[in-house]
Amino acid sequence: MKAKVYVTLKAGVLDPQGQAVSHTLGRLGFEEVKDVRIGKYVELELDETDEARARERITEMCKQLIANTVIEDFRIETVAG
Repeated sequence: MKAKVYVTLKAGVLDPQGQAVSHTLGRLGFEEVKDVRIGKYVELELDETDEARARERITEMCKQLIANTVIEDFRIETVAG
């Protein structure tokens, strides 16, 4: 089973990297950009066929290593196959 994990900063957490990209886009002529938030994207391939078990394991991986749950949220998408 394959999984996609999206990690983003929680609302209200300052994103200096996103602000830098936003300002630079404005200077490049993309004035319509109002805000940018930078996150992480992780792909995992698991030797697991049970989706519920896979989600449980990935959630633990995120909590222990992939995401800093104090300042980040994560979302998991699983893809069979």
